[in-house]
Amino acid sequence: MSFINLISDTVTKPSKEMLEVMFQAEVGDDVFEEDPSINLLQNYAAKLFGKEAALFCPSGTMTNQIAINVHTRPLDEVICDEYSHIYQYEVGGYSFNSGVGINLVHGQNGKITSQQVKEAIKLDYDWLPISKLVVLENTCNKGGGSYYTVPEISKIKKVCDEHDLILHLDGARLFNALVETNESTSAVGALFDSISICLSKGLGAPVGSLLIGDSTFIKRARKVRKALGGGMRQAGYLAAAGFYALENNIPLLKIDNNRSKEIGKILKTQSYVKTVRPVQSNIVIFDLQEHISADEYLAAIKDKGVLASAFGPNTVRFVTHLDVSESQIEKVKEVITSRFSF
Repeated sequence: MSFINLISDTVTKPSKEMLEVMFQAEVGDDVFEEDPSINLLQNYAAKLFGKEAALFCPSGTMTNQIAINVHTRPLDEVICDEYSHIYQYEVGGYSFNSGVGINLVHGQNGKITSQQVKEAIKLDYDWLPISKLVVLENTCNKGGGSYYTVPEISKIKKVCDEHDLILHLDGARLFNALVETNESTSAVGALFDSISICLSKGLGAPVGSLLIGDSTFIKRARKVRKALGGGMRQAGYLAAAGFYALENNIPLLKIDNNRSKEIGKILKTQSYVKTVRPVQSNIVIFDLQEHISADEYLAAIKDKGVLASAFGPNTVRFVTHLDVSESQIEKVKEVITSRFSF
């Protein structure tokens, strides 16, 4: 049986066109900054967000961890939502790599407000860490693909400026948000001191993320990347895929978002579903009735050819992406409206 894989948008594979671009890539040694394909990608991404420089890295976890390390020093703390990827899914790297604490804010669906940021700032006492960095995730994975708009970020930026805080964007799925808001990358870039974007999720590249900021920040980031083991050599083959993704695949994210919204609407009508979190982009998170476990539901839909992931004892996540066709989405709709013997 062939499966329709909705486990994550990280399961995408390069298209034929992307592979052809990869095979044709001109490469060099990136540790010496001599890989032309990586340099092209970095310059393109920096200009896209109105920044001076960018750095190609193996993963979004690495770009986030580098940003935290460059922006902070031990005894500082990072303010973020409790659902943030840097807290939930990066192995406590903020502590391991940078010796900083974390100050969790209880936002709504992974989003925090300017007032919450203001209230989270520590007073300057010897026994308290120094509030230094604010991290926003856009879109928020654990928040069900929720996203910030530029006006919302602007209010948070104002608080950061007033209190000498640095603002970093974990923009792993940023373009899924921008195709919804129709806001520009330059408008986003103007609000953040650093930005991380992922190329290997819905954009379809096989590997890679970019860290974007001013030239001084990126110069230090290169050194930290090397210390973390992220200095790659002829990685231009991967960078070429990322460049192709940025040039060609951003509009396709709107299709993914719309398909998730359709799936969310259908799930709301199913008796086995207790609640569906707000569907704003390409992630659908829903809670099953108490007597149905996530594992039980996942096994049932797997028998019908659909793969998804558990997001809690009774919670399931679907993620749409460019490797799922329209006919497969129709099949998913058939499966989730099937009769189940729970």
